[in-house]
Amino acid sequence: MAKATLTISSKNYSSWSLRGWLLTRFSGLDFEEVITAPDDASARAEILLLSSSILVPCLRHEGATVWDTLAIAEYLNEAMPEAGLLPADRVQRAHCRSICGEIHSGFTTLRASLPVNLKGHFPGFKIWSRAQADIDRVWFIWRDCLEKSGGPFLFGQQRTMADAMYAPVVTRFVTYDVQLEPRLKAYADTIMAMPEMQEWIAAAKEEPAEIEELEVEY
Repeated sequence: MAKATLTISSKNYSSWSLRGWLLTRFSGLDFEEVITAPDDASARAEILLLSSSILVPCLRHEGATVWDTLAIAEYLNEAMPEAGLLPADRVQRAHCRSICGEIHSGFTTLRASLPVNLKGHFPGFKIWSRAQADIDRVWFIWRDCLEKSGGPFLFGQQRTMADAMYAPVVTRFVTYDVQLEPRLKAYADTIMAMPEMQEWIAAAKEEPAEIEELEVEY
C-alpha cells in the first residue's frame, strides 16, 4: 500500500503546516512530504490569512483525504490510537479538544499581528493591545494546563494534539521576543527543544523564498 502523504506549504511561515506535520510525526504514521511552493497562489493566501478555506496541510492515507488541522488530529487519533494524541482521561480529553478548538478558530489578532516567521527575530517588538489580550489568554490556558498536569507538556508527560496546536504560538513568542514567566518559558523551551521542532526549524531556515509582507518590522 502507498505511503501516506502530507501536503504542506512554507516551513518558515505556515503555522497550519507546522501543526499538521507535528501531529503526523507525533502519531508515528510513516508519511512523505509534498511541498507546495510559498509563491503558489493558494499557499500564499493561506499564509497571509487571505483564504477562507485552508487546504493545507492535507493528509492522504489509505483512501482518506483530510485537510483541516483538527480533522487531521482526530483522524490520526483514530488511526494511531497508541500514540496518545488525546489524553486517556475523559475529562482531560474534553479539555484538550476545547483548547485545540479555541486556537484553531480564535486568536485572529495574534495571528495577524505576530505572523509566524521562523527566520525572523524582532527584539523589543511593540505588541498591539488587542494582540496582548490574545497573548494573555494563551498564558492562562498554558498555566491552567500545566498546573493541573504538572508538565512538561500541557497534559503531562505525553505530547498531545494540544502541544502540536500551540507550537506555532511558541515560535511567535520566540520571534517577537515575548517575555514569559519561568513556568511558561520552561514549557516553551520544551516545545522548541523537541527533535521534531529542531528538524522543522532547520528546514525552514534553508527555504530560499521570502514573503515580503511578513518581513516588515512593525
